[in-house]
Amino acid sequence: MRTATLGPAERAESLAGMAEHELDVLVVGAGVVGAGTALDAVTRGLTTGLVEARDWASGTSSRSSKLIHGGLRYLEMLDFPLVREALKERGLLLERLAPHLVKPVPFLYPLQHKGWERLYAGSGVALYDAMSMARGHGRGLPMHRHLSRRHALRVAPALKKDALVGALQYYDAQMDDARYVATLVRTAAAYGAKVANRARVTGFLREGERVVGAKVQDVEGGGEYEIRAKQVVNATGVWTDDTQAMVGERGQFHVRASKGIHLVVPKDRITSTTGLILRTEKSVLFVIPWGRHWIIGTTDTGWDLDKAHPAASSADIDYLLEHVNSVLAVPLTRDDVEGVYAGLRPLLAGESDATSKLSREHTVAHPVPGLVVVAGGKYTTYRVMAKDAVDEAVHGLDQRVAECVTEDIPLIGAEGYRALWNARARTAARTGLHVVRVEHLLNRYGSLAEELLDLIAADASLGEPLAAAEDYLRAEIVYAASHEGARHLDDVLTRRTRISIETFDRGTRSAREAAELMAPVLGWDKDQIEREVEHYEKRVEAERESQRQPDDLTADAARLGAPDIVPL
Repeated sequence: MRTATLGPAERAESLAGMAEHELDVLVVGAGVVGAGTALDAVTRGLTTGLVEARDWASGTSSRSSKLIHGGLRYLEMLDFPLVREALKERGLLLERLAPHLVKPVPFLYPLQHKGWERLYAGSGVALYDAMSMARGHGRGLPMHRHLSRRHALRVAPALKKDALVGALQYYDAQMDDARYVATLVRTAAAYGAKVANRARVTGFLREGERVVGAKVQDVEGGGEYEIRAKQVVNATGVWTDDTQAMVGERGQFHVRASKGIHLVVPKDRITSTTGLILRTEKSVLFVIPWGRHWIIGTTDTGWDLDKAHPAASSADIDYLLEHVNSVLAVPLTRDDVEGVYAGLRPLLAGESDATSKLSREHTVAHPVPGLVVVAGGKYTTYRVMAKDAVDEAVHGLDQRVAECVTEDIPLIGAEGYRALWNARARTAARTGLHVVRVEHLLNRYGSLAEELLDLIAADASLGEPLAAAEDYLRAEIVYAASHEGARHLDDVLTRRTRISIETFDRGTRSAREAAELMAPVLGWDKDQIEREVEHYEKRVEAERESQRQPDDLTADAARLGAPDIVPL
């Protein structure tokens, strides 16, 4: 298997190649489900294309809680099949498919009532662990444990003494969601899928009632392509209904958007060696370790405004601060918040008015010949959703097709990762980088870290950190543009790295340095560098302004003050 390089030349070749020959499967939408569907299809031997209107994971799949989890609260709803399925997937990702990207994370669940609550919650967590072990995929995580109040306060000194009578500690897993999707896309490309971001579907090709492909606009170059395919898979998440409308058919189901927002605060604002999970009146609240930061989230409210840029309002931020402060000895303030991000969950519309009660399960349908729709679900079970979507597409192909094999297909960077991790001190000595930098690269790129080390060997200045975002090396910015399909400054500061939510300036102080590093790879002149920086600064200001607004309507209007960038 070749290592997939997704630079400008490869993108152009993919678009031309998709238009040249009929594909077996064309996937529309490169969130985690679409990327997973492309990998599933191509590893069954099908000729496969993947197009995305914006950037990989630019919608829901870069704005999650960044957890790979079985769904402890679904256990409380007695949804055992969903939990069992998710726990199996969690184990596969930790142990086999992406050990370089998916890592264990501990959570403390404070108990507020003596006796019955420890028995009730303890039974649930014990069942959670037992279901994981029963599937044979729980070996990568420690078992839960019961803690006294004194022990819990040693583990998490930030908690108020009167906020708990004891605690439970259990483990789940986490990943960088956008990085995971980019790696998934590259893995599909490595097996032969043709992939292109900034390639927008503007309509479907029809022969009678049958869908036989899609019209695709190259948002970067301005060209139009007709891409023919035996089966098209609509994996556009919260845009499912909009995409279906292009076919002129009423869908068999509808997708509603639920907004969830998250805050990012520095690690020193909450003194704890473990994450926290807190019950609220509506749902649960997570405080999640995130490198030198904490992620606090999330909310769960209906959203019917702009889907591309959901906005966090002042009320959303206050809601999270109020709930997390109810258990913290030293409360957080607005001044502690480094970053804020909002995402939309694609929920299958049902009878309930409350989005927190709509289904997290997924559905696959074949509304018209040649078109498969997959929607709903949760990040952790993307691989199952992808399998079901391709299984449905296969019914429309006049050929024998192999069964799904993605359970045994590690993502690129996984192979050799553990050996390189064990040898990280030696790598540090060989390259002159500090061992912490080597660990950082291994945990973001796995064995592909060697490609970044090659860039640094060729140009020592790339081994230096960004001046205003010291967690990231300059080489990572170049690599994002040359190997990971980044087309714009926003792609790099928001998704290939997390500088936009991990610094108090939201990445504005890093913008020019990053743009100048990307420019040679993407062929930008000085004017384009200026446009990229100016656009990014306007986007940050629009987001800040939206977060000062009292409600969704005014926040949405403020966020839309910064239009998407379109190259000249």
